[in-house]
Amino acid sequence: MSLFRGAMRQHIKGHKELTEHEDVFELKDTKYVYIPLLSGSSTKLDVFVKEGDKVCVGTKIAVCNERNIVPIFSSVSGTVKGIEKRMHSSLKPVEHLVIENDGEYTKVKSFEPLDYKKADRNILIDFMMNAGIIGLGGAGFPAYIKYKFAKNVERLIINAVECEPFITADYKMIQSHKEEFLTGVLAMKKMAEAKEAVIAIKKTHPDLIKFCQDAVSGCEGVSVVAVPDVYPMGWERVLVRELMHKEYEKLPGEVGAVVNNATTAIAFGKALLYGEGIVSKTLTISGNAIKKPQNVTVPVGMPVNEIIEACGGYTCEDVKLIAGGPMMGKTIVNDKFVIDRNMNAITVLANQPFDSVACLRCGKCSDHCPAGLQPVRIAQAVKTKDKVAMAKLCANECIECGLCTYICPSRLNVTENVRIAKRQLMMTKK
Repeated sequence: MSLFRGAMRQHIKGHKELTEHEDVFELKDTKYVYIPLLSGSSTKLDVFVKEGDKVCVGTKIAVCNERNIVPIFSSVSGTVKGIEKRMHSSLKPVEHLVIENDGEYTKVKSFEPLDYKKADRNILIDFMMNAGIIGLGGAGFPAYIKYKFAKNVERLIINAVECEPFITADYKMIQSHKEEFLTGVLAMKKMAEAKEAVIAIKKTHPDLIKFCQDAVSGCEGVSVVAVPDVYPMGWERVLVRELMHKEYEKLPGEVGAVVNNATTAIAFGKALLYGEGIVSKTLTISGNAIKKPQNVTVPVGMPVNEIIEACGGYTCEDVKLIAGGPMMGKTIVNDKFVIDRNMNAITVLANQPFDSVACLRCGKCSDHCPAGLQPVRIAQAVKTKDKVAMAKLCANECIECGLCTYICPSRLNVTENVRIAKRQLMMTKK
């Protein structure tokens, strides 16, 4: 807590009991998958297959060569039917490769496995790049970039916090993929040349803490640390602040840290052990408007409406469908979009209108902003169209965590004002 900035975080009711103790349900019964031809913000991909081609689970179907190299692999076996433009969970129309599923799920190795113990740092970084490992905590950024430019790393932080309400997919993945998780963590530590690796887990999950402590027992320089149950503890800046008591300007590397999500470590472990790219996704389907909240494992590219149906459907007609968690996810107008590699949840909430009142000038949004911003002053700059003020107030540093809206006693959509300022500043740069 900062004397001048306030708490910069807040405990939020998790609702994780809805799915935390349920087995993961595997869904494969889909006739078509629609694999997004998208890497981060880039849609410039080289596609290696054409209509009529046969593919297997693990066939390399495309690669992004713009700025960073990110290959994409088929999630099912079957026949390529062509390319179709569909709405993506990023709220943009994106080209999707359509594959008719033959239901056989015939697998091929996407690449040869690698023994991380025998490989040097550079070989591991190239392997991660060619395996298409991206950040699976939500951002989808190519993971190898963090290691390629890593220098003087004191601590590799494995983020198993999962601080958004409802989401428990990471917990379930760690518990069911211990070997892959441990392999990924140790390989990442070697790549970063870090002095130590720390697995961060909320203190409210002692069972997972004990599970991970047992898993890393005997692994030199690897430990588990319990962190407070506050939001947004899963944001890397807050994690670094909590575990290293340091602040950085742009990237954690400035203070000797590399941060990766736990499921990214698992995906890397699968790649190293089995030669498997990211072809499936375990995610949480939860909320107060879904009949059977649960964690599901699905092929990448499976339509959300089919997943909702398998979870019993909606409990009411007027729902808010969110790609991601309720705090940082994007609300989508229908359920025809598909699961992409970096999605970790679909949150379904009953749409309950509420009344807002004028800003009380209480300052709670500023006190709780994890980035130390002043949302009220940014909102005023938006109102007066003062882009100079927006820039001085660092509106572009907002991560859109939604905490300012959550904490607002006036029930104002504070985050949206800052989001508008970010868009206006971005347009100015162009």
